[in-house]
Amino acid sequence: MSLIGNPPVIFFDEPTTGLDPEARNDMWQTIRTLAEKGTTIFLTTQYLEEADELADMIALLHKGIIVASGTAGELKKLVPSDRVELTFHDERQLMQAAGILQKRYEVMKSDSGLTLTVTAGASTTQLADLFIRLRDARIEPADFSQKVPTLDDVFFKLTGDKKGEE
Repeated sequence: MSLIGNPPVIFFDEPTTGLDPEARNDMWQTIRTLAEKGTTIFLTTQYLEEADELADMIALLHKGIIVASGTAGELKKLVPSDRVELTFHDERQLMQAAGILQKRYEVMKSDSGLTLTVTAGASTTQLADLFIRLRDARIEPADFSQKVPTLDDVFFKLTGDKKGEE
């Protein structure tokens, strides 16, 4: 009903809570279409992926206080983007890699599994150095990925929650 008459401003309070993925995508498209036509939309959501996807400007609220605001890109710059996740075939490889890499980098072992998170720097030279050190030690990860910050990471960093450091 609130969409009848093309209102210039619309407030959506957690519009996708309880929706299945198809209905959520339909709601996202409705919001995008309204914004493209010039409607100002205020969207509250607990799903930071949703804010990242839909919002031009974001305010992160924690315990009733805005802890940060800006574009998704601006907020993500608050978290280091220089982390690499390395997964190994077995515990022996993981421990060897940790021993070698912690001499130069900040290394954190996951609580479960065979994964190390290494703060290696964002340049290709720094990333290459990490892999050259592993190659020289004849350690080949089973898998690796560069960890790109999410708005969840930003929220956890700003609120002091340790979950954001995993």
